[in-house]
Amino acid sequence: CFLVEGAKSVLELLDSDFELVTLLGTSDFLSTLNGPMKSELIEVSVKELEGLGDFQTNDTALAIARQKPNMPIQVLPDEFALVLDDIRDPGNLGTIIRTADWFGIQKIVVSTETADFYNSKVITASMGSFTRTEIFYTHLEEFLSATTLKVFGAYLSGSNVHKTDFGTGGLIVMGNESKGISPSLEKYITDKITIPRCGKAESLNAAIATAIICDNIRR
Repeated sequence: CFLVEGAKSVLELLDSDFELVTLLGTSDFLSTLNGPMKSELIEVSVKELEGLGDFQTNDTALAIARQKPNMPIQVLPDEFALVLDDIRDPGNLGTIIRTADWFGIQKIVVSTETADFYNSKVITASMGSFTRTEIFYTHLEEFLSATTLKVFGAYLSGSNVHKTDFGTGGLIVMGNESKGISPSLEKYITDKITIPRCGKAESLNAAIATAIICDNIRR
């Protein structure tokens, strides 16, 4: 099981296909819910909530839900999916999930070293977008070697992302926050892309870089 904290994320959870186990909420929050609930409901005070979860700012609700099995993802030729190589920071992963959801990308394939999807910081940073995301943990070499899709990889040098023709579908590979894409994956990258640097910063945050690339895909 995993925890979901805060009114927005809990409401998104209740409207999803995740199995809810237990819901803890203040009387004000519970009074806003419509229809019968199959799960256990527990009324708690704001002070009790602050001591239960990871975030002391939570003053409305906390839910316990059941994790989904790790299932393979099929990416169709006319859609885009993200491939995340060793994204270690939970906040980055959650923000990438939220960003992908904004741009209509619902499938994310990640390396086994990537932060846990069900980490509370990932869930919180996704702001409810975790409920609309298919995520699959796997060995990326095995996954990429089997695809027939175009594979775009984010590098410090490559084709200008502002001038790249992404077509109607493909895989977008984003690398580790400090090391970039693993050398073992380079042979599977069909198109190296880069975000042109105009200033002197050494690198971009992984989530910010993903957002810029997603925006250019949709243009």
